Amino acid sequence: MFDRIRNIRYVLLLVAVVIAIGSLLTSNYLISDLEQEERNRMEVWAEAMRSLNAADENTDMNLVLKVINGNHTIPVILVDKEGVALSARNINNHYSVGEDSVAYLSQLAKDYRANGRAIRIDLPQEYDKGDYISICYDESLMLKRLAIYPYIQLSVVVLFVLIAIFALFSAMRAEQNKVWVGLSKETAHQLGTPISSLIAWHEVMKETYPDDVLLPEMEKDIKRLERIAERFSKIGSIPEPKPDDVLEVLSRVVAYMDKRTSNKVSIRTHFPAEPVIANLIPSLFEWVAENLCKNAVDAMGGAGSIDISVDEDDKFVYVEVKDSGKGIPKSDFNAVFKPGFTTKERGWGLGLSLARRIVEEYHKGKIFVKDSVLGVGTTFRIELPKGTSEV
Repeated sequence: MFDRIRNIRYVLLLVAVVIAIGSLLTSNYLISDLEQEERNRMEVWAEAMRSLNAADENTDMNLVLKVINGNHTIPVILVDKEGVALSARNINNHYSVGEDSVAYLSQLAKDYRANGRAIRIDLPQEYDKGDYISICYDESLMLKRLAIYPYIQLSVVVLFVLIAIFALFSAMRAEQNKVWVGLSKETAHQLGTPISSLIAWHEVMKETYPDDVLLPEMEKDIKRLERIAERFSKIGSIPEPKPDDVLEVLSRVVAYMDKRTSNKVSIRTHFPAEPVIANLIPSLFEWVAENLCKNAVDAMGGAGSIDISVDEDDKFVYVEVKDSGKGIPKSDFNAVFKPGFTTKERGWGLGLSLARRIVEEYHKGKIFVKDSVLGVGTTFRIELPKGTSEV
């Protein structure tokens, strides 16, 4: 399912890229045509100005004036051969009161000329030889808007694709959550009946064999099963974290793991002397710590060391679980938390995914791979919001 979602995401991104490229190419083509059209219009306008300057009393000026007065969109500035502005048309006055408008228009005309938008008009013979004026013009407002439009369209397309991907992942996450909840509730329900039977049989055995040395260990295992069932039942609910001592919770995990791992595995703790309080759901956080320890044992092949350290600052409590296992490639630092990712021959790849869900959604914290070196080991880090000292 995740590969299918990933493929859909890539398709959406590809469609967005195709739309963006197509839009930019089409717009550039239209802009190029409009630029040429405006250039042609300005050449006609320049010819009209040339005719106006060369006119005598017998020249019919109706057509010339109609062409000159017909320009209502293209900004135009007439300058002499020295570059001094003579007149302007369709220019907005952006300069402040008191500033020399001629200087402003002359500088503006210079900018137009620098962009290749200038047409020279040689003056008639009665003027000084070699005298001329230049028509400097800018793009029309419509052309400028058209040049900006593709980028606005591109932004809209990108926004649409991002919203679509977000909606897709939200739907996928909601569906995944329903699966987790259903699976957890059903597991807790299925465990309930045999646990109840074990409790009853344990009571019978206590009455029949009150001095049996195995009964206390059996009772511990039954309580352990009860805690496991409780964890699964809470996955589907919304439990509220409460201030609790992280050291006490982790100590229970270490005691449990010590009895269920070989002598070749050394679990060392590095705890502060004083209690460290964080907002916890103890049964679920125990499961996270146990999962990290079990993964560490598997990564070490049943032999090595696990170091569990706890630190804190004003806002957060930091728990680190470091092993001497085979390590994780950097490319898989995020992938290890995805459902289905596993390096074991037998495994569902759900442990770390559920651990992240418990830490982030139920404890409002973070869990990530802090560091890993192939052949040396891996360090997982958990960050939890601090709680008050009222345990």
